[in-house]
Amino acid sequence: MDFFTILSEQQTTAPLFLTLKTLTLVGLLHLVSGVLLGFYLTTKKSMMRSVVDFLVTLPLVFPPIATGFVLLMLLGRSGLIGTALSVNIVFSFTGVIIASFVAGLPLMVKSVETALRGDVRRLAELARVLGKSDWETFWLVLLPNIRRSIATGWFLALGRGLGEVGITLMLGGNIIGKTNTLSLEIYNAVFSGEFDRAVVLASILAAFSCMIFIALKKLSSPDFL
Repeated sequence: MDFFTILSEQQTTAPLFLTLKTLTLVGLLHLVSGVLLGFYLTTKKSMMRSVVDFLVTLPLVFPPIATGFVLLMLLGRSGLIGTALSVNIVFSFTGVIIASFVAGLPLMVKSVETALRGDVRRLAELARVLGKSDWETFWLVLLPNIRRSIATGWFLALGRGLGEVGITLMLGGNIIGKTNTLSLEIYNAVFSGEFDRAVVLASILAAFSCMIFIALKKLSSPDFL
């Protein structure tokens, strides 16, 4: 097996660049929405908050392929949401983004929510006593004190999105050259009997996973930040 020859082939580089592009966009979405949703889930109890909590947590316990099917029924051209949209989501790059976003969001949100329910609540109460508004307390007190949890949740969400297959298969469709991410391309390579290429693709994912693992180990160090 010529590792570097296979690595330089378009069949390998195209899924790699697609995956990197997906992780970049999804990472930004996770960072913003994950923090805001985590904060929202620590506010006063309400029916809407319970619904949001259920929807965010569902991908953690619901099989990915079933989650993808539900999203397909909702976002497809004849779906409840898809009929109201002018953009085609299914079998497109947008579908890949949504799949990766949905898969990793619970890990980001739950990390932030757990941190906000910890000892940092005392600092929030003190800030409110000193006359700070909820948003001032959130931006100036809470966020700086949960940055480690935010970073941990973010890396976990990226790792989950990196290995996503089931939801992406339903929404993205595994279209060669368009929606075939690294994880899906490993399946394609094995299915077509290209085991050498599957090894190279798996090695790339392993390298990404190792980087995420190292980052998480750094975050767990008491000297971090």
